Amino acid sequence: MPVYEFEGRVPVIDKTAFVFPNAIIIGKVTIGKNVWVGPGAVLRGDYGEISVGDYTAVEDNVVIHARPGEETSIGEHVTLGHLCVIHTGKIQNWAVIGMNSTVSDFSTVGEWAAVAEGAVVRSRTEIPPGAIAAGVPAKVIGTVSAEYRDLWTKYKENYNTFSSRYKSNLIEVPTK
Repeated sequence: MPVYEFEGRVPVIDKTAFVFPNAIIIGKVTIGKNVWVGPGAVLRGDYGEISVGDYTAVEDNVVIHARPGEETSIGEHVTLGHLCVIHTGKIQNWAVIGMNSTVSDFSTVGEWAAVAEGAVVRSRTEIPPGAIAAGVPAKVIGTVSAEYRDLWTKYKENYNTFSSRYKSNLIEVPTK
């Protein structure tokens, strides 16, 4: 797993987290308990800072970065869908960021909010807690239901087990 110190900025990864071998962690990045970081993800804290809260899933090819001297903060029990980009944003606990979406500079996605697939949360936008946002630019189109929370809690529980399961069961298969 490529983990790099950069100019004295050293990643801190909890021992219970799993970072896929081809994910890249650079600089001032803090990864919490039971976080799962998928293949191809890049967390680059070279001149900004990144924190990823406990039990969060950073899926395949996610990119997380921050502006100089700024922070990108990902809460606990967050799902960052495949190919999404988070740049100097704040994602609060239990939020879901859909596949191939973008959360741009100084934006906030509230607790239990959901950003739809392909949405673009433009700079300095706030998605309120429990809201569903979709489109380009992202606009609030609804609210998260109790059924949605129940369903996503189950999905998140599956990812919560990935760290230990991947540590125990991921076996590289030689090719000929």
